[in-house]
Amino acid sequence: MKRLNILLALFSLPAFSAFSQEAKIDSNYTNSHYQQRMEFFNKMPHRKNEIVFLGNSITEHGEWQELIPGKPVINRGIGGDNTFGVLARLDDIVAAKPKTIFLLIGINDLSRKLPYDVIIRNYRRIIAKIKTGTPKTTLYIQSILPLNSSMTTAPYLQGRNPMQMELNRMIKELCAEEKLTYIDLHPLFEDENKELKKELSIDGIHLKASAYIMWVEYLKKMKYL
Repeated sequence: MKRLNILLALFSLPAFSAFSQEAKIDSNYTNSHYQQRMEFFNKMPHRKNEIVFLGNSITEHGEWQELIPGKPVINRGIGGDNTFGVLARLDDIVAAKPKTIFLLIGINDLSRKLPYDVIIRNYRRIIAKIKTGTPKTTLYIQSILPLNSSMTTAPYLQGRNPMQMELNRMIKELCAEEKLTYIDLHPLFEDENKELKKELSIDGIHLKASAYIMWVEYLKKMKYL
């Protein structure tokens, strides 16, 4: 009976409760597309003063090299990626000592219902790894884009706009704390209801190709490129 009481006490400890919650976190990031993209990245030679666009499908779909000709621009977007996936593949990017990194990541974390504190913790780890490994690199952190709820049909994407707004607020605060530039892309892409403009999207999540022209023009206008 005494042993049973000890076990019950252990199961009621806050540490055990925290561990149980942590065990439910979906930190998976790898799939066949991730692996194929990584195989491609690993075979590509690095160039001096690279300008890296790093993120998920929003980044992957951008024709950055054509939009920014004459510069060593590389696309390191992987559709479906999250903050765990970026962390897992960051070493190779840092090793190249790029001139600039444009980071946009987090919407897939929200889709997996990862807690804000887990996402921000991963952001901190990403920032720390870049600052430590390549301190001369300029890191720009871009806001997560809004969704258009009338165009998205997947249940897991419904009601995500308030969540991405809150995460953006936390990311912006983190940037201020870390003395990094936060690039708010919402004025470019949101409508009067603070949702992604229909005319700029193909499915309420992803952008039309022409929207990337606006994106790059804005980065140039703000002297980020």
